Amino acid sequence: MKKILEKMLAKKARAFLRKHHPIIIGVTGSVGKTSTRHAIAIILSAKFSVVTSQENYNNELGLPLSILEATSAGKNLFGWLKILFSSPKKAAEVYVLEYGIDHPGDMDALVAIAKPSIAVMTALSPVHVEFFPSMRELGEEKAKLLAAISSDGLVVLNADDANVIGLGVHAIAPVQTYGFKETADVRAADYAIQTRSDFSFQPGEQFSELHVNVKCDEETFAIQLMNQLGKSAVSSVLAAIAVAKHLGLSTNQIISKLPELKNEPGRMNPIPGIKGSLILDSTYNAAPASMMSALAILSEFEPANEAKRIAVLGHMAELGAQTESEHRMVGMRAAEVCDRLVTVGETAHHIRHAAIEAGMPEEHTEEFANPVDAGRWLDREIKKGDIVLVKGSQSARMEKVVMDVMAEPLRAKELLVRQTKKWKTH
Repeated sequence: MKKILEKMLAKKARAFLRKHHPIIIGVTGSVGKTSTRHAIAIILSAKFSVVTSQENYNNELGLPLSILEATSAGKNLFGWLKILFSSPKKAAEVYVLEYGIDHPGDMDALVAIAKPSIAVMTALSPVHVEFFPSMRELGEEKAKLLAAISSDGLVVLNADDANVIGLGVHAIAPVQTYGFKETADVRAADYAIQTRSDFSFQPGEQFSELHVNVKCDEETFAIQLMNQLGKSAVSSVLAAIAVAKHLGLSTNQIISKLPELKNEPGRMNPIPGIKGSLILDSTYNAAPASMMSALAILSEFEPANEAKRIAVLGHMAELGAQTESEHRMVGMRAAEVCDRLVTVGETAHHIRHAAIEAGMPEEHTEEFANPVDAGRWLDREIKKGDIVLVKGSQSARMEKVVMDVMAEPLRAKELLVRQTKKWKTH
């Protein structure tokens, strides 16, 4: 039944796109897809009407739903019939869509539904690699999106990821790169983060500012991002700038939309915690590259007085044979940047053991079987000015840790991931 539904939705989405001929922008990668897609959609709205993927609607079922601006009807047959026999009243000028893959052949199916004229690849990491023989095969599958772009389109690649740049050979369209490397076409320089000097984080306050100079097309301009954290946030904006310039937006139009950029729930979202602490909520999902990026962001904070940098890390899923080695790499990095390390779940014990082997005192580490117990411990231990990173794969349910220590638990449905009835009963 599901396969029949997918085919019917795909047919309807294809017919809709053929009728209206919008600009389609496809975003893929292992990490950073959602924040990049979000940045592109926000910035392009300065010139175009834009529709973008909903939530994690990036597979054979979700992609058509995004195009049709519909929400999954779940087990409601009449709900699905309504979707199949109705259409959006008006097509947008631009569709910014996320292309996610789990298995070989997935990208072929997605491109057959919606072939973009612009493709963006963010970064590669061994997430979903359990269904591929190696990282190389995973990259080759994602690269099918690049190969689908015609010669009058554009391929945008992350210059800071050697694996991504290497896949540029699949593109027949012009390639533009973005990142912090000197070779990037859209390049960030003079990166600086400014945080609160009193290190007491209260609801409603501004927690941080990112400042960076952007160089592209022989032009340099300054941007600032409020309550955005880390170079990954900048990278998302750089990719969006590359797309925006290609589509004719001016620098002033681009800059005018930056204040509208908001942190998605669970995606490195700064949330005020109890006792004047700050929670870096990155609980949506986790992959080796995003774990390292999150730890790098944690390292940029210099807590005042007796405050600490605390990492609360759950397991990373779908790593196959690389499970132990990738968790150990995270543990070794955590030993360099954290004052305290808390791990959650059986697989995450590799993180803790590697951190101890790398020189972190064992008494500065804790290990819990589930996120509820970890949250209760953190509730007792957290202090004013502490910076607490919370991250793990979806199945680790690390949002339960954040729920225990956030300053405004009544806003959980607004601020946290997986707050629907379906998730909360699991």
